Amino acid sequence: MHRTVFLSVLGLLAAVVLGFWWTETAGAPPGPAQRIAARFTSPPVDGKLNILCFGAHPDDCELRAGGVAMLWAAQGHHVKFVSVTNGDIGHWRDAGGPLARRRKAEVEQAAKILGITTEVLDNHDGELMPTVENRRTITRLIREWHADIVMSHRPNDYHPDHRYTGVLVQDSAFMVTVPHFCPDVPALKANPVFFFYPDAFQKPNPFVPDIAIAIDSVIEKKLDALDTLESQFYEGGALGSADLIPSDPAKQRERRRQVRANHAARFQAAAQRFRNKLADWYGRDKAEAVQYAEAFEICEYGRRPEQKELARLFPFFAK
Repeated sequence: MHRTVFLSVLGLLAAVVLGFWWTETAGAPPGPAQRIAARFTSPPVDGKLNILCFGAHPDDCELRAGGVAMLWAAQGHHVKFVSVTNGDIGHWRDAGGPLARRRKAEVEQAAKILGITTEVLDNHDGELMPTVENRRTITRLIREWHADIVMSHRPNDYHPDHRYTGVLVQDSAFMVTVPHFCPDVPALKANPVFFFYPDAFQKPNPFVPDIAIAIDSVIEKKLDALDTLESQFYEGGALGSADLIPSDPAKQRERRRQVRANHAARFQAAAQRFRNKLADWYGRDKAEAVQYAEAFEICEYGRRPEQKELARLFPFFAK
């Protein structure tokens, strides 16, 4: 009798625990294996290039490679932007889950304008570390995209999340070809070419461009895409304030015009800074006419392309 009662109680407890587990996990985020399966978005095998750009926050890729991304996409190449953190402290007023969701929606809207794919990883803003698990995540993403080109920040950028994004991508540059590292995703047969975004820092070594791209033909659409990132630019991001958001509609329009003009000036300055490198690729006469540009430096840790292969990877230099 006691044994029967004991088994009945045990069965009841098991049912309660199982029901609680199901209730709690049914709407919970998927585990690592499920996330990998859900995220697996390998582009089609169609002879086109596969380009993967990593940025520390939801706005970095758009700023640094939005123009060249559109140029690639216009030719049918496959471009994906990945924000390595979710940007959840990148605002003076908002934070946490609501801000992360807002910033994800912003880059998704920008991606529609750019004609690319985008993804935001769920790492806290300001807390990114170069861990082995994060290295595995970056390695898997590069493999899943079958990347020919990978871009990221340099490891000596000003923000810790920028630096560690650069470190993680560099640390993956060899591992993407090692079969028994992350064996759940097949290793790449050929190492991609890795590139850095430009910055102004000189120590321990300055940015040295290997290629510069004119983005005059897409500058307005790039500015349109940046306009969607309101939390960062119109409202000023982490270092902004309520003073940046006027209540008067006319002043709001002027604020938006000024933000857009500041972005345009940034890409004009890049064209001036990299004028000599533009001339290497377009010829001096065409280079002098370029108003807006983006530039990139080859990372030594990936494949080191000759100029002929660079021209194939950046097919924008028709004479």
